[in-house]
Order: sequence, then C-alpha cells, then structure tokens
Amino acid sequence: MSANADTTSTASSGELKVVQDAACTFCGCVCDDIELKVEGHTIKEAKRACVLGKAWFLNHEPEEGPSCRIEGQPATVDEGIERAAQILCDAKYPQVYGLSDSPCEAQRKAVGIADWIGGIIDTTTSVCHGPSGMALQGVGEVTCTLGEVMNRGDLIIFWGSNPAESHPRHFTRYSLMPKGLFTPNGRKDRTCVNIDVRKTKSANAADIFIQIKPRRDFEALWTLRALSRGISLDGDLVERDTGVPLATWQDLMDRMKACKFGVIFFGMGLTMTRGKHANTEALLALTRDMNAHTRFVVNANRGHGNVSGADNVVTWRTGYPFGVNLARGYPRFNPGEYTTSDTFARGEADAALIIASDPMANFSEAARQHLARIPFIALDPKETPTTRAATVAFTVATYGINSPGTVYRMDDVPIPLRPAFDSPHPSDFDLLSKLEQRVKEIKAAAY
Repeated sequence: MSANADTTSTASSGELKVVQDAACTFCGCVCDDIELKVEGHTIKEAKRACVLGKAWFLNHEPEEGPSCRIEGQPATVDEGIERAAQILCDAKYPQVYGLSDSPCEAQRKAVGIADWIGGIIDTTTSVCHGPSGMALQGVGEVTCTLGEVMNRGDLIIFWGSNPAESHPRHFTRYSLMPKGLFTPNGRKDRTCVNIDVRKTKSANAADIFIQIKPRRDFEALWTLRALSRGISLDGDLVERDTGVPLATWQDLMDRMKACKFGVIFFGMGLTMTRGKHANTEALLALTRDMNAHTRFVVNANRGHGNVSGADNVVTWRTGYPFGVNLARGYPRFNPGEYTTSDTFARGEADAALIIASDPMANFSEAARQHLARIPFIALDPKETPTTRAATVAFTVATYGINSPGTVYRMDDVPIPLRPAFDSPHPSDFDLLSKLEQRVKEIKAAAY
C-alpha cells in the first residue's frame, strides 16, 4: 500500500481523500494516529490531532512563488544548486546547521555534504537539549519507550517541562491518562509530580507541585541523590538552597522508592538554566541511583518533530550528536567551539548551509550580524528572516504533509511519514541529494 493509504480519489481531482495513520511532525510526540481528510491541496480535517497539530495541518498551504531564489531573484533549481555548491566548496570554514524539521533521509545527505566540504555539522540540539547530549556521554541513560510509560508508569515526574502547552497529547496519549497493561485504571493508577520554577498549566494536572528557586535545579537534584542513599541533610541548608523544605523532598523520595515504575520527563527548563549539562548529569545519575530501589527511567521532552532523528543520524555518521567538526577528515566534538551560535557570534564561519531552521530570528545579535555578512544557503518550506537574507534560498516541500520519509519520536522510536498531497516544490531530500552530488563532482575535479 502506498504512503497515501485509503484514498477515495486522487488529490488533484479536488475530491475527498482520506489518509489514515498520518504522523504529525509539529512536536516530538510525533503522533502517528492522525486521520486526514484532504480535498485537492487543502487538509479539511485532522482527526485526533491536538490544537497544535490541527494548526499544523489545517493552516498548511504550499508557499507560492519559485522554488529557488538567488540573491532575491527567481532562478531555476539547477542554477541554485550550482551556486550553492560553489559557495560551499570555496569556503574555508563552512557550517551546516538545522536539520530538526527534516526527515532522516535528508539529514543523512546533509552530514555527507559537511563531510565532503570539510565543514561543521550542527543541529538545533545545540541550543535546546545539547547539554543532555553532553551528559549522556558522561553518565549514560536509563530510558524506555513512551509505550512502556503508558503501560507501566505509576509515578510520573515532569521537571522543567510544560507538556500541557508544548506537547498537548503527551498527557492523554502517553503519560497520565491512557489505560495500560499494568495501569488499567489510567489516571487513577498514577501519581504525577511537577517540579518547576513557576506554576504552569502542567502543574494544574499534577497531584504534587514543587516550586524550586530559579537556577537551583542542581542543588535540588543532589538533595534527592543524597536522600536516595539515606544521607542525613541539614534542613535549613536544603531549604535555603532549593526553596523547598527538606520534608517535601523526603516525601518525594519516599514516593519514588515506593513506586513500581517511575518516569522523569525533563525539558529545557532544566537544560538551559544555570548548570546546563551538570543539571542533566545529576538527573541521569539520580535515575540510575533509583534503580537500586525500583525501576526508574528518564526521557527528554524534545520539541521539534525530528530533532531526535537529527541526533541519531549525526551520531550514526560521526559518533557525536551535534557540533561536529569534520575539517581534518575525522570528527571532532567540542560544544562551544564548533556549535553554530558560537562560530557565528565569534565571526568564524565563512559560509553556511541552513536547513529547516531560522537562526536569523533566534540567534544572538552578534551571530545574526555575522550570518548576514557571509554567503549562505537556506532551505525552508516557508519564507523566514533567514531565507530572505540567504544568498541562495530554496523553498521545499513540507515533510510529513507533502513528502515522505522517516522521523524519530522523542523516545527514539522511528515513525514513517504518510504525506497528504504533493507540493509544487522539491523535497529537501531531493535538493540535498543533488547538492551533495554536485559538491562531490567539484571536489573530485579539484584533485
């Protein structure tokens, strides 16, 4: 059966078409039970999608205009490929960045391009869960799939994460509400704890809310690590450092030891505050410690639809998840030195390939100013500040809606995409395949 399964007619006829088990790539949940009703090039209904997923599907319209612009002027795709290849091959310190909203097949091509040009390959992980990737290498990870959480988890802890707003179906499909094999009563069989510096909408869904001092996650995690080992602590010191009474932490630890299957979901509220990778190391170590008492796992609440896939693909190809320098012919990993926001801010990169991301809208002022000074190529399904400033800008098909491929859910489970209708623009996989081929030809001719 084709990717556009269970159709009543072709989309081009303007009649109704139904796509079963479509995957929503808006966030890291990658819900793959969506039923799309499509009429022509318009999605009329997205059954079972959350409010964010409905906006993703129902508001989608292919970008009008040419598929390629060179210095703001319309051009053919082949002309754009040639100009882009020349920019990358002429550069001495090129940067390839983005990838988290592209399928794994396209990500693989991007890593190949970075290798051929002797550049740096980096993903948006470096500005969100990069500290988690660093911590994993030092501590390791005790984890599981979201399916296991649904079937087994009876104590669910959210730390620095607000899935009620960022991942609306997380509660209902995976973590709190669903009835599982060992949680037949759903929500009644689970205790939910929310730990954050402020009361979010997710806190309203929790049984217990613990509000810690801002920038004190590290101290709070080490308090729990000490309690897990039965170490006596000074109550006044703990409350001064964390903003939470020692008795509250002791009650949480008692619940953690008493549960059958505990799960900690953590977000950028932990990874991008004071401590960064040290915070994540403490959380991963706490999870490891808890397995001396019961079964405990940890999982990152990832944001973009395929940011987990980007980590996996770059790791497969280079041995490291992001910020990898390939200039010497072998991979070197050093966050802060090879990560894109830093190389741009220091004025080091002399060319860039930006894929499905918008650094012109969210990097520091110094990084944006440097990016505007160098030649760079941008691929995106829609017009952004980055595509408007690009030397070569490609408009590409939207993955999951217009083009197929594979993405990874936040728990590293691969999900196939079932597109709804074709786009007038090429996919990023097709463009990057052509670009890699042209780069290889130019490099081969130079030797």
